[in-house]
Amino acid sequence: MRRRLLAVLMVLMGVAALLLCLPLADAYARGRTEHLLLQRRSEAVRFADLADRMRTEADRAELSAEIGRYAQLYGAGVLVVDTAGATLARAGACAEPSGDALGRALTGRSTDRLPALHPWGPRTVVLAEPVGRDERVSGAVLLTVPTGAARRDVTVRWSLIATAALAAFAAAALVAAGITRWLMRPVLDLDRAVEGLTAGSLQARAVSDTGPPELRRLRQHFNTMAEAVADSLVRQRNFVADASHQLRNPLATLVLQLENVEPHLAPGPGRTEHTRALDEAERLEELLDGLLALARVESGTDGLSELDVSRTVRERVRAWAPVFRGAGLELTADVAEDVRAYGLPDAAGRILDALLDNAVKFVPASGHVEVRAVRAADGSASVRVADDGPGVPPEQRALLLRRFARSPEHQNVRGSGLGLAIADEIARVSGGRLGVSGNTPHGLVFELRLPAPSS
Repeated sequence: MRRRLLAVLMVLMGVAALLLCLPLADAYARGRTEHLLLQRRSEAVRFADLADRMRTEADRAELSAEIGRYAQLYGAGVLVVDTAGATLARAGACAEPSGDALGRALTGRSTDRLPALHPWGPRTVVLAEPVGRDERVSGAVLLTVPTGAARRDVTVRWSLIATAALAAFAAAALVAAGITRWLMRPVLDLDRAVEGLTAGSLQARAVSDTGPPELRRLRQHFNTMAEAVADSLVRQRNFVADASHQLRNPLATLVLQLENVEPHLAPGPGRTEHTRALDEAERLEELLDGLLALARVESGTDGLSELDVSRTVRERVRAWAPVFRGAGLELTADVAEDVRAYGLPDAAGRILDALLDNAVKFVPASGHVEVRAVRAADGSASVRVADDGPGVPPEQRALLLRRFARSPEHQNVRGSGLGLAIADEIARVSGGRLGVSGNTPHGLVFELRLPAPSS
């Protein structure tokens, strides 16, 4: 946005500079043309008076000598003609006795306008002056005037105008850049704070105290809102953690009492109901453990550190291998060397445990699960867990990472429904992500991406 705002300001300043410079340059060119006309017109009037008084050959010789000296001195051309266009006197490089200027002069009107002079031309201009007045016009004087000196003046003045415009534009650009920074610094600061809050950093605040009063007030209101949101989330997470923690003790006591009662129950419907109650109590205990773990992850109390993903994946695959063999599943691993990442302590291990536990629950016997860990092209760590189980329809895959969410056909599978949600939260807090897609020809693929360690 800062670049766009600066670009808009630069364009506006450029247009303003052009709107100021072009009329000024054109006005000077026209003024210099008018000055040239006035200078040469007075000389044409003098030659016309000499031609009007010409009666004898001596007068003709005087006129010829006068225009000859003028032509030699100024490099101009002078032509004196009668009303029929016949040449009476000539000196220098003269234009042909034709055109609008000659016609006006023969009707008693002087040249009152010349084409505006520019650095590129015209190289010469022609002005005419009548010989005689009113009905006594007996001819015309035509001056072919070189414009080199006048065009040089125009070029120099235009160069000065252009230099001044560029200097003014550069100064205005510096001012615009400062104004843009002043305006955009609080906006960029707010953007970073919003990005931090979106990423889960509840301590993110807008700290810039510059910019217009409206943006400073917006910063204050944003920080107030961020404080309220952070306080609300902290209270919510503390409540979940405290409730989970406080309920674990009475629940553990309840489970122990149920187990103690079991030997005193006679075989029959009562023992069956007792077993169901004990299973539900244990499930509730597992659910509370999951809520407590999720609250700890969301609180972000653990600092980020560098992780040895290769070693962690190998260790977790070895640890889960007996479980997979007991379930009749095949577990294989392809782990690249020296795959490292940056995240919560043991983030890769905790997430991989959740993914492998999910595979044990939902992949049928004789199925195959492959774990692959590599370093991606951008330096991040990629851990891929693929199975050849029945999979999940595409429209239901987004639900797998939500809390307590399960597909309809898996509602009776044991578990709290929080494992993948906790894994996804660990990946997010670590600065990475956990994605799910379909496998070919059937099954699911979970891919964990963790950021590369800081260099």
